[in-house]
Amino acid sequence: MGFMDPGNVVWFEISTTDGQAVKDFYGSLLGWEFAVDPDSSVGGVTYTRIMAPGMPFPMGAIYDNANSPEEALNVSIVSADVAADQERLEKLGAQVIVPATQVSDVTTFARMADPRGNVFSLFQNNQTPERLKDFAEQGQEQMEEMAGRPVPGSYAWFEVGTTDAKATQDFYGQAFGWRFAFDDTAGGKRYHNVFTGNQWPSGGMYDLGADGVDYLMPDFLVTDVPAVTAKATELGATVEFGPDSNPDGLVYSRIIDPRGNRFGLFSAPTDGQNA
Repeated sequence: MGFMDPGNVVWFEISTTDGQAVKDFYGSLLGWEFAVDPDSSVGGVTYTRIMAPGMPFPMGAIYDNANSPEEALNVSIVSADVAADQERLEKLGAQVIVPATQVSDVTTFARMADPRGNVFSLFQNNQTPERLKDFAEQGQEQMEEMAGRPVPGSYAWFEVGTTDAKATQDFYGQAFGWRFAFDDTAGGKRYHNVFTGNQWPSGGMYDLGADGVDYLMPDFLVTDVPAVTAKATELGATVEFGPDSNPDGLVYSRIIDPRGNRFGLFSAPTDGQNA
């Protein structure tokens, strides 16, 4: 399996009516840098690339549209054929928020919600224009490198929170071939690692039980979860959970940003692999 194979989560997007507010919050909190993407800024939308600190190529984007129906922060899943996948996922109970749409000559995307109401995007890279080939190749190389050794401030994990673990596993297993394996390092928490095709997990599923919440969110690596969590509250965010830790030293928290979007923070286990 390759990094850009269908079913892998390799990107995230923030849809908003106020791109500057998003940049102010996340730039201050995680040190993100931003650059407008002229090829994808069409039809009244400003599409802004998001770079992790010190990284020249994007890991996500802001979809800034004054007419956006709602604020959203969602992961993006690779598709070989967005229109076909949209139709297939509807039959599995997903809902279409934005139907398959071609953006300039660069990508095609759709925004959907799973049967539990969690928003995600599908996207496919169309034939890369000659003017963008070097940029696209170098950007993919960076994403592949960061998947194995992310830098602080970068997207490095995704998490599904669920009140119905079986329904969640059934949908994502059928939709994208994801595999779920109980994580015995989580200190007894009902946590499963999610394998999207690679031999290592790239996300997790937290079984929160009937009294929990449902979500699908990106998680960002930081070096000090309590400090960054405290800073998030100073910037207007709300702490939904944590900071908490696992026996192996992994520390994490779940945050609601000032515009109502959920994301996670985590620091690596104390073995120091990503510290």
